[in-house]
Amino acid sequence: MTKTNKLKGQCAYLAGPMDRVADGGVIWRRDITPHLKSMGVGVLDPCNKPTAFAEETPDFRNHVQSLKDQNQFEEVRRLMRDITAIDLRMIDIAHFVIMYMSLDTHMCGSYNEAFLAVQQKKPLLIMCEQGVSQMPHWMFGVMPHQHMFSSWDDLLKYLHSIDEGNDTKHYKRGRFFYFNKVYN
Repeated sequence: MTKTNKLKGQCAYLAGPMDRVADGGVIWRRDITPHLKSMGVGVLDPCNKPTAFAEETPDFRNHVQSLKDQNQFEEVRRLMRDITAIDLRMIDIAHFVIMYMSLDTHMCGSYNEAFLAVQQKKPLLIMCEQGVSQMPHWMFGVMPHQHMFSSWDDLLKYLHSIDEGNDTKHYKRGRFFYFNKVYN
């Protein structure tokens, strides 16, 4: 089969926990990015925002927690408004979303991002560390189980299949477009 490179020119947003994980959510994003770029996919990474402001560094997260500990909630709100605005805007411009889920980590923003993608009818692909059988029941009602994965290898195999044009089933959800038709 001739490679169609269907994902070339598309943009993926990488959703997943940041403020309650030791590495700030950096490692899995850093690991998957080269795979996506090899298919010509742009990457919108909230750990490495394409902006000159609203960076979420360990120092920033520590500062926010310190403000919370001091009951300075209005300042927390002011700081977090830029973060949430940028991250939700990246969902708006992404063509599809890849989400990392671990049931051992409380996530808040990641669920907001996932449900925004679902509302926008964008493909949402979730890799659950504990396996598809352990995904929250709610997710089965809002997205196709074929977009849930128990390993990064399985998720990447699916993306490579999409990239090669093997996407005959859309599960009445968001669809991947051929951007080579848009740009050529």
